[in-house]
Amino acid sequence: MENTATVKNNLPDTQNQKDIRQIPIDKVGVKNLKYPIAVKDKEKEIQHTIATISMTVDLPKEFKGTHMSRFVEILQCKDREIHVDSIDSILVEMQKKLHASASHIEIKFPYFREKKAPVTGKPSLLDYTVKFHAVRNHNKKDFILTVYVPVTTLCPCSKNISKYGAHNQRGEVTVSVRFRDTVWIEDIISIVESSASSELYSLLKREDEKFVTERAYENPVFVEDLVRNVVMKIKENKSITWFSVEAENFESIHNHNAYAHIESHPVLVNGQSDDYMISRY
Repeated sequence: MENTATVKNNLPDTQNQKDIRQIPIDKVGVKNLKYPIAVKDKEKEIQHTIATISMTVDLPKEFKGTHMSRFVEILQCKDREIHVDSIDSILVEMQKKLHASASHIEIKFPYFREKKAPVTGKPSLLDYTVKFHAVRNHNKKDFILTVYVPVTTLCPCSKNISKYGAHNQRGEVTVSVRFRDTVWIEDIISIVESSASSELYSLLKREDEKFVTERAYENPVFVEDLVRNVVMKIKENKSITWFSVEAENFESIHNHNAYAHIESHPVLVNGQSDDYMISRY
């Protein structure tokens, strides 16, 4: 029986064949790869969760294809678990092993916080969605943290014109930030929840539900109010160099959703926009 090295040397490397179409590819790689990840937790130091990962690189025009197996191999070398501090080393390894100028990785995962009901104090876990998007282009780095936060909103107009109650609904706020120093996921969540009519809980007893319902009624916000409230609080964090805030209300009395978006201006370096702002998490 032939040994592994002999078999490998006898197999054609189709991906390395020349391509005559003269068209470079911006991103090529793997998507929807499930993998364990350890994330910094402000309250418990480390949280272990499962991420859905996309990894891509650029492909020069002269190559027919990339080596898809190498993306998975790079992850497998990380002791079966990716730590946030290792993300940049993964990008560097992608550039090296795949002979690429630019490397990208998107890591999306559920993030859990223990929340206590507002009256009874009963604890329960609430899940949020978080995404890391990291890029290396040659030696320039970029990192964007995105947090998706569910909230309750109550319509100010409905409250003002109705004799009985006001329509309310669940919404979702998406906050993306670039930053210089550490920005905690928990802090972004707290900013959003304090900007809505009410935050959400997994476990509510009757007295808790009464409290949450009345709190939302006393704090009506349009979708426009919601994004403005979040932006005002984000601006207080001087570590954040760029932000994007989106809010979408899943309307309860309309067959459409309400939406608002605010994005900050890019940071200027020597009078010009810096496409790759150095961040770390």
